[in-house]
Amino acid sequence: MQNKTPPDIRTWTHVQITFFLLTISAALTLGLGGAFYLIISLDIPAIGALKNYNPATASIIYDSAGQPITYVSRENRTLVPLAAMPKLLPQAFVSAEDSRFYQHSGVDAWSIIRALLHNLRAGEKGQGGSTITQQVARALLLTPEKTYTRKIKEAILAYRIDKALSKEEILHIYLNQIYLGSNAYGVESAAQIYFDKRVQDLELAEVALLAGLPQAPSRYSPFRNFKLAKNRQLYVLNRMAEEGYITPAEAQTAYEKTLLWNPDKENPAENNYFIEHVKAYVQSKYGSEALLSGGLRIYTTLDQNLQKAANMAIKRGAAKWAIRQNKGNATLPQAALISMEVKTGYVRAMVGGTDFDKSQFNRATQARRQPGSAFKPFIYAAALEKGMTPATMIVDEPIQFRGASSMQYWAPKNYDNKFKGPTSFRDALVHSRNIPTVKILQQIGAASTIDLARRLGVTSTLVKDLSLALGTSGVSPLELTRAYATFANSGMMPQALFILKITNSAGKVLEEQHPASSEALDPRVAYQMTHLLAGVITDGTAKGISSFGAPAAGKTGTTDQNVDAWFVGYTPELTTCVWIGHDQNISLGSAETGGLAAAPIWLDFMNQAKAAYPAAEGFPVPAGIVMLPMDNATGKPGTKIGGTVTLEAFREDIPFGALGPAPNTSEPPSP
Repeated sequence: MQNKTPPDIRTWTHVQITFFLLTISAALTLGLGGAFYLIISLDIPAIGALKNYNPATASIIYDSAGQPITYVSRENRTLVPLAAMPKLLPQAFVSAEDSRFYQHSGVDAWSIIRALLHNLRAGEKGQGGSTITQQVARALLLTPEKTYTRKIKEAILAYRIDKALSKEEILHIYLNQIYLGSNAYGVESAAQIYFDKRVQDLELAEVALLAGLPQAPSRYSPFRNFKLAKNRQLYVLNRMAEEGYITPAEAQTAYEKTLLWNPDKENPAENNYFIEHVKAYVQSKYGSEALLSGGLRIYTTLDQNLQKAANMAIKRGAAKWAIRQNKGNATLPQAALISMEVKTGYVRAMVGGTDFDKSQFNRATQARRQPGSAFKPFIYAAALEKGMTPATMIVDEPIQFRGASSMQYWAPKNYDNKFKGPTSFRDALVHSRNIPTVKILQQIGAASTIDLARRLGVTSTLVKDLSLALGTSGVSPLELTRAYATFANSGMMPQALFILKITNSAGKVLEEQHPASSEALDPRVAYQMTHLLAGVITDGTAKGISSFGAPAAGKTGTTDQNVDAWFVGYTPELTTCVWIGHDQNISLGSAETGGLAAAPIWLDFMNQAKAAYPAAEGFPVPAGIVMLPMDNATGKPGTKIGGTVTLEAFREDIPFGALGPAPNTSEPPSP
């Protein structure tokens, strides 16, 4: 008879075998899992950088009132501490994105299941499955590919982040890092772009709208789809009520609140020429990386009210040109305007062209155009330094100069092709007579005029011959503005300032620029020039703007064939230069002079600037100046003011008519 193993022994053996197999299986699973974890972990980045979170942040350019005018960045982000945010803001994001944020350890399986079920029922993506901590891990430490391996890495990282950082630190990173559409990274930039507010000033309705953006920033953008944005806002408000952060009544009130959007707030086009000038300076000094991601704070001299006035004046001036020329559909000329405070050199407004989108070339600072008669004040100022007076008489008559060969002659002409005979120094400048100006330049020498122009801040190349009298050497509007400001500032040349201060993101001052001026001209000569140039507006080539109604002086400029038209004018407080012309150096039209094309733009702008710069007190008269009646017809002392007799400014140390008429010679124009 064969012996059989008892049933209980067989059962025990099966149990042992099963247990052994399960143990081996578990060991293999754990081993493989551990090995997989080790392999995955080797490729997971360290989280140490998060403890000192310092992301690339936008540099901000401010106007003179301290208001932001643009953000400069690769990612438009402004770092703001969690404590500076309204409490409702993190509550809104937690409600919408991760309601168990304060309970889980970085990964929340229940939230993933709940979000999946919700999305299946709703038919759209509502609450995301990833926790806020996972989103931080994904945004800062991982590549964007969508694979199971990356999801595992994300979960591991989220767990590690949760152990290493407090919930508040995680929220601080999340709310500053997250992309919220319209080039807004972080809640501060989003608040500025969508609502023109600081994040600390946001209300519940605005907070709820921002908290609805992370799932699909473009789709839920109020700029793109207002209805979807409102639906998403309502979802967030309801979630906040469910979580107990607000009441249902507060949610409904917030939903019904009218929101004001500001899609054009960021970087308005009217500031672009000024902004680009400032950016170019900062980039050249601190580098593009500092400008684009260093969070610099750049405080400028820009007055946005004056900038708006400048843009409108340029647009209206170009439009009036089209009407005069009967060219409604023709290409408008370009134009530039720059306005500077006389005492400080602060550039308060600058327009570099009629359309920044079409041309970013800044004609106010970069263009070198012939100034025509707008250059003449430098010649007359140099002549006053040499001893001429407003009473000096010059004969306005035909004249010619022999050129390089005996067969070549240069015969300058006046704009009207007429000759006035004996002409006073004053009338020659006020009425912009070319021949008397050439004679004056011939007597004092081109070198002395160039020297004076250099002292007044003109750095462009200047021809050293008699054609200088006609303004044939190209200069920029900025140069002329600074030079004329010297006349207004009693001979002190102000440095042109666009920037007041630059700080880093922590507030450390990197540089400050303070008003600075240097003595360039005898204050008596400066005042004589101002007194003469005031006559240009009251009686001369800019008489068309005599309605200005405040103390002012200036000079028109028109180049050959009416290619360029200028007016540079100033009050005791503000100097403004206007240029208009075509980039292609074609004529503006036969009648388009500085007095017709440029001066009205100046008047338009300055009429709007008078509110801030009233110039009520007039130009100060320096010591050493005496006011005497002068007969402009003869250059001799007058008796009764009126007719050809005007009250003129003379230096006490130089008697009436100290120098006689400039000689009429036939020497060549080149010294």
